[in-house]
Amino acid sequence: MAESEPAPIEDLSDEGRAAKAAEQANARAQAVRGRKGLVIINTGDGKGKTTAALGVLLRAWGRGMRVVMLQFIKAKTANWGETRAAKKMDVEIIPLGDGFTWTSKDIEKDKALAVECWRQCRERISSGDYDIVIMDEMTYCFKFGWLDVDEVLEVLRNRPPQQHVIITGRDAPPELVEYADLVTEMREIKHPYRSGIHAQPGIEF
Repeated sequence: MAESEPAPIEDLSDEGRAAKAAEQANARAQAVRGRKGLVIINTGDGKGKTTAALGVLLRAWGRGMRVVMLQFIKAKTANWGETRAAKKMDVEIIPLGDGFTWTSKDIEKDKALAVECWRQCRERISSGDYDIVIMDEMTYCFKFGWLDVDEVLEVLRNRPPQQHVIITGRDAPPELVEYADLVTEMREIKHPYRSGIHAQPGIEF
């Protein structure tokens, strides 16, 4: 039997609100009890992929959950706003890259850094010490041919069952999208950079 269309949220009539309430009650009744680890992907060409992951990190930290973010592209020497906040919060945000690849003078070094970042991600995932592991800007490493998506999927399949993993970056591979539980595509509609406005503290870094 085909699934019924979701009740429109903008229908504020008594019938519309009753239909929405019934839909939500039915969803709750069918929900899996207890925590299930999710694989979440933030992809697309729009801004907000890392920002959204940081929002989850903050929310989970507020719940007393054990969180870590490893960053594949951002340089080890980076002192971004999230890095400064993490130090104050005593949260692990670990930049392990060497900055933008298009300014790199040594691509082989960049590849080696990505491989090392993935090694550290594997360790943290398999350790069971973390409730949430965020692999920031990881998808670019698939695009560049630095990491094997099948190897990553194998690690994800064998991770602790209640552990959440978030992966960010453009052009997420189809195999990863297929495996994930939640995939959001950020789409650029408008960006200040197009108007000559450069990246600003607190918004981009």
